[in-house]
Order: sequence, then structure tokens, then C-alpha cells
Amino acid sequence: MNLKKLLSEDTILVELKGTTKEEIIEEMIDLLMSRGRIKDRDAALTAVLEREQKMSTGMQHGIAIPHGKTDSVEKLATALALKKEGVDFASMDGKPSTIFVMTISSISRTGPHIQFLSEISQILNDSEKRERILQSTTAAEVLDVLTN
Repeated sequence: MNLKKLLSEDTILVELKGTTKEEIIEEMIDLLMSRGRIKDRDAALTAVLEREQKMSTGMQHGIAIPHGKTDSVEKLATALALKKEGVDFASMDGKPSTIFVMTISSISRTGPHIQFLSEISQILNDSEKRERILQSTTAAEVLDVLTN
């Protein structure tokens, strides 16, 4: 899987405005909607929030991976965003989340979603890369860390 095909500068935010889990999710959904990656904002938002209610997608090491499945996408839609001061995302390690990776996938296609999460997780497991991502000031810098 080629991350450059799924993540691009126009779907990376280096400074999220939201201060709550719900605001972060909405901001990322709105980014994907504005870039034409999803067709139905409300359906995508509902899918992600419903998934989040089942179990928090706050992982560890400051990473959160909010995701959902809906027919409002034709292919996997992905976004990455940063909130350097962190937000409580009910993470497994109890620490605030700073790096957010959102995926919205089709109900009928799970393969690309799982492949993407596997690949991005391998990169984000590297503490040096996480730190470089958090120090990035532009989407281009973030993309460079992720793809090189």
C-alpha cells in the first residue's frame, strides 16, 4: 500500500482547533468532506461517533485512530491531524492524544482499511518518527516523515 496515494498534504492538518474528542472528529470529517473524499458528512460523522461509543480509539503513545464504515465513501478516505498540546481521547495508556489518524471506509470493503492501519501503525510505533511528526509545522513535513 502506498501512503502517498491515501494521505496527501490536503488531508493533513498540523494544528487542530478542537479541544474535545467530538470536536476533533468533526474537524477531521469536515476536512475530508471539503476535499471531496466523503459524500455524506452526517453519515460519516455518525459512523465514526458510533464506533467511538463502542470503544475509544485512543491508543497509546499519543495516537488516536478514529474510524468508521459507511457507504458515503467510494474508496478509503484518510486524514491525519495534530493537536500538539493533546486532547483526552480516553486512550489505553491514559495520556492525551496528539496524533490523530482518521479512516472512513466502505461497509463492503475491509481490506484497504486494515492494510492502511497496519502500515500507519508500524510508522507511528517509532518514537523518533512520532516526535518528528509532532515537530512538523507543515503538512509537507508530516508527509515526508510518513513516506521516507
